[in-house]
This record gives sequence, structure tokens and C-alpha cells, in this order.
Amino acid sequence: MVEEIEGDEFALSTPPSVPRRTSKLGIVGAGAVGSTMAYAALMRGAARTVALLDVNRAKVEAEVLDLSHGIQFMSMAEVIGSDDVSVMADCDVVMFTAGAKQKPGQSRLDLAEATISLVRKVLPGIVEVAPHAVYVMVTNPVDVVTYAALKISGLPPSQLFGSGTVLDSSRLRYLIARHTGVAVQNVHAYVAGEHGDTELPLWSSATIGSVPILDWAGADGAGALTREVRDGIAREVVESAYRIIEGKGATNYAIALAGSRIIEAVLKDERRILPVSSLLDDYLGMSDVCLSVPSIIGASGVMDRLEVPMSSDEILGMRRSAEAVRSVARRFGF
Repeated sequence: MVEEIEGDEFALSTPPSVPRRTSKLGIVGAGAVGSTMAYAALMRGAARTVALLDVNRAKVEAEVLDLSHGIQFMSMAEVIGSDDVSVMADCDVVMFTAGAKQKPGQSRLDLAEATISLVRKVLPGIVEVAPHAVYVMVTNPVDVVTYAALKISGLPPSQLFGSGTVLDSSRLRYLIARHTGVAVQNVHAYVAGEHGDTELPLWSSATIGSVPILDWAGADGAGALTREVRDGIAREVVESAYRIIEGKGATNYAIALAGSRIIEAVLKDERRILPVSSLLDDYLGMSDVCLSVPSIIGASGVMDRLEVPMSSDEILGMRRSAEAVRSVARRFGF
């Protein structure tokens, strides 16, 4: 498109600018989990801007430089970081990964005191500069921390939730796939309850393809999921994190990928079903506790919680899990 202007014969006219819709992801904590989550989100093209916040200014600036130097090989994005909370201004999603580091042999619940103290110190300032963000608590013990964060922030339960058993469910599906010899993408199974020692696989609703797992016999009986096999898989799901921490000091790759999946579900309004930890309200008779159940995740956060079919043993397991989380929350005044 051209137009005549004084002093020149022709000149290109400038089309009206159209505001580009952008997305901003905030990550609190530039440690092993936070920095790996930033990397995973960038590799998947999840957000246009990734902002890192950490009390260690030298560390966060180094992580920003390292990630920025690889942008050429990713979807276009900007990486910023600071020890000042203003870096989180106007985030669409905030992943809270900062917390006390879990030591070998230490349970997730043992971490509660130090992590809740950190949340109390940091979270209100972030909410002030990013009041409309969806907040996802990733730090352990995630169910207790999520409950405490809701009380501290005053945010609605749809807007703040925990990463819950998204990773545990991925571990479960991997182990089932390995045992049965099918692709993990064809395994549909959830871990529910606490992200920790009292969590439980929901075997009664799990399927491979469209075949209920409890009916799965496998080819010529190979790969059958007997009660003994299922119990062994459930133990490995719980214990695998402890083995990883003992061997390398932290889990970071799988949780970063799980976190990036949650990020995409929010930013793209996918309405994807993920077993996140959120505040229950008369869910199978359970209320005022944060536990993981299959939930619909979209742009506003937790849109709904699905009451999936459960056996009587699974319902009892959920209630035991709820009491374990409540007892720790009460210990810290929540």
C-alpha cells in the first residue's frame, strides 16, 4: 500500500499496529527444579516471556544468561530474572518452586516448616504485582504448602493449586507401560490423594486403551497386572523420588516436564484433565483439605474436579491421605 507525500513521489504507508498477544510465565526459585522448568517451558514454546525470581541474584542472573544464549535454538522468547519481586509483574502463570531442599531419607512432610515460612515471606509480594496470575505450587510438601498458600494469599481455590500427583501419575503410567509392553501414551491411570507416602493409584478406573486394567491379561498372559504386580508398581511410584534424591540430590527433569504441561493447559486454555492438588469441597465427603484428584485445568485455573469411580478401598485410602495432610497442616496452625 502506497500514498503520495510531500517531498517524495511515493512512500510506503505504515499499517496500523496490532497488539500482539503475549504470555508471561513466572518461576519462583532458580534452583534445580526452577531452572529446569524454565528450560522445559522454553523448549516447548509455552510462553513468550519467562521471568525467574530468586533471592540469590548472582545465581538467577547466571541462569538467565545461560538460557538466553540458547534462544536461537528454541521458539522465540525473552528470559528475564532478578532478586526483586517486580520481575514477576503481570505474569499469567506463576510456578512456585522455591523451598527447602529435601535430604536423603527425609519425607516431604518434614520439609513443611521451612517451606511454609518461605511462602509466607515471598508470596504476598508476588500476588501484589501479579494479582490475576494462576499460581501453581510445586515445592514440597505440595498439599500442605498449597493449603497454607491459599490461607496466606487469600486467592480463590481455582486460582491457586498445587502440581499434586501429575508427576506421580506419569511415573505410574510409565511403570504400567514397561510391565505390559504397550506405549505409555495408551495407559490411562491416575494417582490421587497426597503427593507423598499415602498417595494411591486409582486402579478401579485405570485402562490400557479401552481395557480396564483390572481385566488386563496381556498377550498369552504375559504382562498381566496381578494384585502383587500392582502393589509393587504402587510402591515404586512412591519410593522412586527417594531413590532419585539419594542418587543425585534432587528430582528435576520429570517434574519440570510435568510443570510445563500444567503451564500449557493454563496458557492455552486446554481444559486438560490433570490430577492437581486443590482445595476440596465435599469431594466424596472430603472438604477443607488440598489433595490431588483428576481436575479440568484451563485459563482460569482449576475449573472443575471430576468424581471418578472409586472402590471402597480407594475411598478409604483417600480419607487416610486427607487425614495425613490435615494433621501436618494443623501442626503449623492451618
